[in-house]
Amino acid sequence: MLYLHIKKFKTTEIMKNLMKLVVVVFMLMTTVATSNAQTLKFGHIDLQSLIQVMPERATAEEQFNKFQKELEDVYADIQKEYKTKLTEFEALGEDASQVKKDAKVAELQDIQQRMQNYQVTAQQQVQKKYSELLQPVFEKAENAIAEVAKEKGLIYVFDAGTSNKTLLYKSNQSVDVLPLVKAKLGIN
Repeated sequence: MLYLHIKKFKTTEIMKNLMKLVVVVFMLMTTVATSNAQTLKFGHIDLQSLIQVMPERATAEEQFNKFQKELEDVYADIQKEYKTKLTEFEALGEDASQVKKDAKVAELQDIQQRMQNYQVTAQQQVQKKYSELLQPVFEKAENAIAEVAKEKGLIYVFDAGTSNKTLLYKSNQSVDVLPLVKAKLGIN
């Protein structure tokens, strides 16, 4: 019984000390936050506007368009093959045997299946290539934004673009870092 009483005493004492510690930490955090609240600086940028003026974006877009054209050319070749086989099938006429007709139908179905598979694969390749080409552009922009933010002592930079609906308010004290980032990237 004495053991339980001692254990209860120690637990109560520990809880009191813990509560004191929590209060002290909270007060310190409040004091630090209050003293820093006056020096907090925020910035904003229209990221899409920045990306649009970056020369790397234009280069990536050219490469993407070339890649997409190659995919379209391959698809056009498959379509041409299909049209040729369809013309051959139609030219068989009534005198052709059922075996020949069935063989041509099978060829047409095979080409249709290849066309469908190619469309799915090509769409996946287009998405992958687009991400692959634009990711370095976004990384360069984000790195430049981070550098400018550090130089200007900003703690947050928000994307204030028209497509971004998360920015609900922008104070006049918020720094527009777009001109600064463009200068950092050497863009006029």
